Amino acid sequence: MPKLKTHKGVKGRFHITGSGKLMRTKCGKSHLRRKKAPRTKRLYDELVSVSSADKKRVGRLLPYK
Repeated sequence: MPKLKTHKGVKGRFHITGSGKLMRTKCGKSHLRRKKAPRTKRLYDELVSVSSADKKRVGRLLPYK
């Protein structure tokens, strides 16, 4: 059986914590930030966990993590 390949786009966007949770960054953080309020910008900095509906799909794209 051939090796499974890691999806490089997913590898850069998600990471797995020590306890095995999948984490992602929030969208809307990279550009057009000048007009956003400071509180909104702070909220974009935190990581959130991946929803249960997407965990299986993301896990398949990261086979060796």
